[in-house]
Amino acid sequence: MFDPYSVALPAVADLSPYQPGKPQEELKRELGLDRVIKLASNENPLGCSPKALAVLKQPVDLARYPDGNAYQLKQALAQKLNINSDQLTIGNGSSEVLELLVKAFVTARDKVVISQHSFALYYLAAQAVNADICIVPASHWQHDLKQMSSLANDAKLVFIANPNNPTGSYHSLDSIRVFLNSLPESVLVVIDEAYIEYVTEDGSALSLLNEFPNLVITRTFSKVYGLAGLRIGYCVSSAQIADLLNRVRLPFNANTQAQNAAIAALFDQEFIDQSIKLNLQQKQVIYDGFERLRLDFIESQGNFVSVQVGDELGVYQSMLAQGIIVRPIGNYQMPGWLRFTIGLEQENQQALAALSKAI
Repeated sequence: MFDPYSVALPAVADLSPYQPGKPQEELKRELGLDRVIKLASNENPLGCSPKALAVLKQPVDLARYPDGNAYQLKQALAQKLNINSDQLTIGNGSSEVLELLVKAFVTARDKVVISQHSFALYYLAAQAVNADICIVPASHWQHDLKQMSSLANDAKLVFIANPNNPTGSYHSLDSIRVFLNSLPESVLVVIDEAYIEYVTEDGSALSLLNEFPNLVITRTFSKVYGLAGLRIGYCVSSAQIADLLNRVRLPFNANTQAQNAAIAALFDQEFIDQSIKLNLQQKQVIYDGFERLRLDFIESQGNFVSVQVGDELGVYQSMLAQGIIVRPIGNYQMPGWLRFTIGLEQENQQALAALSKAI
């Protein structure tokens, strides 16, 4: 009998698949609920840009392949970000771009440096190619950039999430510059800015691209732009790195509707501002609720907050029974913690009430 596990690459056979947040429809079916509130996957509670929705309603010839080079989207991003279009690589979500970076630059036993408590996909992508993964202990829920630097001199690639998921921690532009200056130019540094639009500090590392040719910045349309269901993301790098990534990128990886909606969402500043304002207001509601319950939490620069509840799986299951989906993050070496996506005011109040009952 053919046993695929015996012939698969050992690194792949040993992988534990990424666990997404529980779907709303699944919980409705399981418990017979009419309404479920999902605060587990850091989605935009306002939905997506009205301009993007209007574009999606326009006729599209679905029999034709999408633009494999995503020309119009690249032109829009180049205008918005003040970069050249040849610095861009478009992905099926930024998760695909992260995998492309590993695929293009990392082979078995190459060293990849990541932080404890950082996005699970970095580890999964590196393990799939049997890389030598160095996980650096976090410091006060943040990447310990000094320690990462000391361990990365012989690395092929370093991942930094800024802000970090699930802790919400953020490193200033100055600290990122110091980190980049501390490394040899041969080390590729990937800064994942999936949540950068929510940051209230000093902004993106995009301004460092000309200074550091070994820097890559990944971004997504899944968060503030509300296009998670369309799977569209990108990275910005030197033109040379983008050229290499586009050699290993599968053709037609970004569908037509995703490209069109992303262009519209990119320039819907009113929706972006509204989303950021709501997030700031409701983040304080979440903070206040956790403080009333006397629970420790981590202040966040993203659209989520992680809170220490003790028995995270017990509390999680209790909240599920009340129709509230949040995210246990014990698999991020944070046993006893849950992550709450920041939702609409009524959603947040119901989640806090369910949490109070659960604990």
